[in-house]
Amino acid sequence: MKKARLGKWGRDAAAGGGVLVFFIMAFEVMIMISPFAFFFYSVFNPVFHWLDAYPATRWLTHFFLPHMVLPPTLPLKIIRISGSVLFVAGFAIFAICALQVYLGKLFKWGIAHRGIYRFVRHPQYSALGIWGAGMTILWPRFVVLVTLSIMFVLYYFLARDEERRMSSQYGDSYREYMAKTGMFLPRFRKRVTAGDVSLSPFKPRRIIALAAVVAAVLGTGFACRSLTLNSIQFHTRGNVTLISIMPEDNSKDSTILDAVQRQGVHFLRRDRSYLAYEMPADYIMQGMIANTGSKFHLYKRHHTVRLMADWVLHPFEHLRLSPFARMAKMKHADPAAARRSHCPLGISAPNMTCRQCDYRRVIFVQVDNPSGRLRSGNGLLAFDSRRTPVGYIDLNTRTGQIVDIKRVPPKTAWGSVPTPAI
Repeated sequence: MKKARLGKWGRDAAAGGGVLVFFIMAFEVMIMISPFAFFFYSVFNPVFHWLDAYPATRWLTHFFLPHMVLPPTLPLKIIRISGSVLFVAGFAIFAICALQVYLGKLFKWGIAHRGIYRFVRHPQYSALGIWGAGMTILWPRFVVLVTLSIMFVLYYFLARDEERRMSSQYGDSYREYMAKTGMFLPRFRKRVTAGDVSLSPFKPRRIIALAAVVAAVLGTGFACRSLTLNSIQFHTRGNVTLISIMPEDNSKDSTILDAVQRQGVHFLRRDRSYLAYEMPADYIMQGMIANTGSKFHLYKRHHTVRLMADWVLHPFEHLRLSPFARMAKMKHADPAAARRSHCPLGISAPNMTCRQCDYRRVIFVQVDNPSGRLRSGNGLLAFDSRRTPVGYIDLNTRTGQIVDIKRVPPKTAWGSVPTPAI
């Protein structure tokens, strides 16, 4: 008996630990825009550095969908919106099922077989899986995808363990319930009899099915990364490749590259490759690319809950809206006045708005690779590339005039933490 209890405790601890790891990895994005970012990364940044140190694991720290760059194509937009939908739907279904279970315990209803439980035996696990899939799209780091696939496997074994205990407690009535319902999804095939129900989680076909789930999850991530890299427009001139944060800015790329080539930028070297990010001067997430000033350190800003809500409920607007326009909206202030007072470039033109501004900031990141050869296009985002911020320019995209050139530290606003490159 004692051995059985220890075995159960070990299984629960292992499963609970695996699920906890996913939650920690998935919530990284929420933590990094909160005041607790420093404490989080003091523990987990060494893990990221360890993964990033070896070619076999380096890919785990990379991203497979756009996070800083607005999705430029319809398929990528649909995927991003589905992330928010799955996140909200999974949370709502989980809350409903949890309420039903706890009310059932309170009123001693016996087996939970009403509502969603009429069709699915473990809708709470299904809901957490849906929520996890949405969360993985919202924070698309490969390590999150890996922990999600592990969480799916652990949920399967947890569910089988629960079914064994429920079958022992309720006997044939629970087996009949199992015969009529699906485990995580509604049963669409012909119902089986209670005597055909198997509680063993280790049948070969089930192990193969679990392996297929893990392979499908990871394969989807690599497919999404390929779709992303082939959807983003790269414009290359010499050793500089330009990528636009806002897809509508692609038409300005030639002007920017001409200005860089004609006027020169002192921190650019001829023997190095550079990835240049074009964005509004007050783009809210530029701290992930380079440390351009404390105004763009999200973890130092207040209203963390509001930022999180915008990130989920406004998939694209939260990237377009400048920090100062956001603050003006929250404080019910005149956005034009807020822009004139807080424009990073000091431009006070009364008729100019953030959406109609001709000025752009271009952040340059030096990209090195083991071969030492120059790269361009999506080759700059390869798993073996090393990206180091070097500086930025502010320029008028209509005239091509560079109004400011500055070097930046060789780290992002989050120090040496691996941040999104797309």
